[in-house]
This record gives sequence, C-alpha cells and structure tokens, in this order.
Amino acid sequence: MTETPLDDTPESPDRFAQARSAQSVALIEDYVELIGDLIAEGGEARITDIAQRLGVAHPTVTKAVARLKREGLAISRPYRGVFLTEAGAALAEKVRARHRTLVSLLVALGVPPDTAELDAEGMEHHVSDVTLAAFEAYLAARE
Repeated sequence: MTETPLDDTPESPDRFAQARSAQSVALIEDYVELIGDLIAEGGEARITDIAQRLGVAHPTVTKAVARLKREGLAISRPYRGVFLTEAGAALAEKVRARHRTLVSLLVALGVPPDTAELDAEGMEHHVSDVTLAAFEAYLAARE
C-alpha cells in the first residue's frame, strides 16, 4: 500500500476521494481474506457463508464478488462457491501477514490479545508498507 499525502483543507475534494478509495480497498481485502479462510476451512467459499460471516445480505456479497471477478481476484462456478485466483490468494496472504504483524505489535505493547485482534482488523487496511516494515523490525529486535 502506498502512502499518499492528504490535502486536508476543508475545500479539498481529494481527501474525500482518497478516503472512499481506502474504504474500497479495505472492503476488497476483507472479502479476499475471508474467502481464503473459508476455502481453507471447507474447500470453498459459498455466497451464503460469506454473507453470514460478514453480517451482510446475500445481494451485497454477490455485488462484491462480481467486483472481485472483474478485478481478477476471484472466480465463481455455478452451483459451487467462490474461489480466489492466484492474485486473490496472494492479496489474502498479504492482508493476513499485515494482520499478524499488527496483532503481535499491539500485544507486545501490552494490549490484551482479544482487543489486539479487533483493533488490527481495522488497522490492517490503512498501515503503509513503510510503517509495517518498521513494526516488523521492532518486533524482530525484541526476539
């Protein structure tokens, strides 16, 4: 994830566009991560299972999966589930790795593990590669 400086002046439309873009990326990352988890657990990710886990309606998942397919991150088969492409699986693993790093950092700072898991879920989508590398270096130095 690259860092783009935000023009935070009240009249700047860029800051809103950048915020919407970040939310859009976070949504994609949540879906590929969950699809990967469901495949690991049961061999496939069904629309119904995705909707249940995310607490959203079936049409919401169908729309998101269509987007994942357009972006080359997933495929689906009639009467089967949703599967990740190679690019989708790589993105899911990248998100999981960021999550693990953030949880480890938060726990190292004294945050209870359950809270660290919840906090990392939101943070994982917004941490830059530079900051993540610094977190990893800090954790490695503690070992």
